[in-house]
Amino acid sequence: MDPFKQMTDWRKNMDHFFGENFWNEFENIIKPTIPQINIYQYDHELICMASIPGLTDLNKVDIFVDHATLELKGVIDIAYSGGTVVKEEILQGVFDRRITLPFPVRQDKINATYQNGLIVIQLHRLISDENSRSKAHIRLMAES
Repeated sequence: MDPFKQMTDWRKNMDHFFGENFWNEFENIIKPTIPQINIYQYDHELICMASIPGLTDLNKVDIFVDHATLELKGVIDIAYSGGTVVKEEILQGVFDRRITLPFPVRQDKINATYQNGLIVIQLHRLISDENSRSKAHIRLMAES
């Protein structure tokens, strides 16, 4: 009996029983998300570091900021050929990560640099220009 056919049949049965999206819940456990990200919070800024080894074309990574969400899209491609892979721990492939930030950030003030395999993104806290206090106007009522 073919063990791969058994595995395929087993997975089909699990999909039928639990639903086709059952495996999506386990995807991050089975395959860690890329790129790996660290975020450091200061009073009025965030420093986000994303590990993207082997990046030679900065246009292969897109960084988007929307209010309190940071999105990174791109490809990690070590592009090493030759030899037989004996061990492969550096995760590669297409990524699309959305990270919820601890506070809203300015979209007009984003600094991103790449060095030594890390993209460092500096984000600044959004401080509203609007005064949250409203002045009430007093009207004089006519005496009766």
